[in-house]
Amino acid sequence: MNLRNIAIAAVAATLAAGLLLSQSAKKKGYRTSPTGYSDTPQLPGQTWKVHDIARPKPRVVTPGAQYGAPPSDAVVLFDGKDLSKWVVETRKGQQPANWTVANGYMEVKSGAGTLVSKEKFGDAQYHIEWAAPAEITGDSQWRGNSGVLLMSRYEIQVLDSYNNPTYADGQAGSIYGQWPPLVNASRKPGEWQSYDIIFEAPKFEAGKLARPGFVTVIHNGVVTQHRKEIIGRMAHRVVGTYAPHDPEEPLALQDHDVPVRYRNIWVRRLTGYDQP
Repeated sequence: MNLRNIAIAAVAATLAAGLLLSQSAKKKGYRTSPTGYSDTPQLPGQTWKVHDIARPKPRVVTPGAQYGAPPSDAVVLFDGKDLSKWVVETRKGQQPANWTVANGYMEVKSGAGTLVSKEKFGDAQYHIEWAAPAEITGDSQWRGNSGVLLMSRYEIQVLDSYNNPTYADGQAGSIYGQWPPLVNASRKPGEWQSYDIIFEAPKFEAGKLARPGFVTVIHNGVVTQHRKEIIGRMAHRVVGTYAPHDPEEPLALQDHDVPVRYRNIWVRRLTGYDQP
């Protein structure tokens, strides 16, 4: 049975209850409206009609109680308590996570190693909060440098970019080495900042790139990347390229030999939504 027939069967099973509810509402004087139609035109490129009564309804997700709080379907990778959902990558391979955890945040310090999530993700929505040190001890790429590595290889740059000149495609909110942010939305050193990232993972077929990745980045509530095509893997001073990998890979947070803090990290898989 295909998706449409399943949906029609489910709708048929609930129509009677819906009709009774509508009749009850009319008796109470409520304004009512049809819950869908079956006699409308076909939508271009879809199996559904306009306002199709048989079209599956979106599943319910409860938003967080306040901005930045994880919604009900989120995978919480860090809630301020421990690093149980992470490991670190070292030259000797994966080791237990050893970043400092205190006061609801975790902090990377020089030599701690890049943090890698145990769980893997493909198409996903990410929420990540971070803060560069309040005390300035360097400039350009040596101020609060870290990185959000989607699938452990596609980098959204983390950097203290407040009054800190550096190359455009290496500042906060950039796709590192590829696309500068549309604007510089950085807060002052020491202040907490947020990234909300919508990531469409690249697709590979028979070992070759079939579709590149795309990413949207919202930095402190400001769009800095708008469904920008990712050129390839993160690279320094050369053009990044693609190499085949699994449909899902871990999230990584970069150790760039300077202190950076992170908190409130969660992910939503963008799967199971309505298809044509």
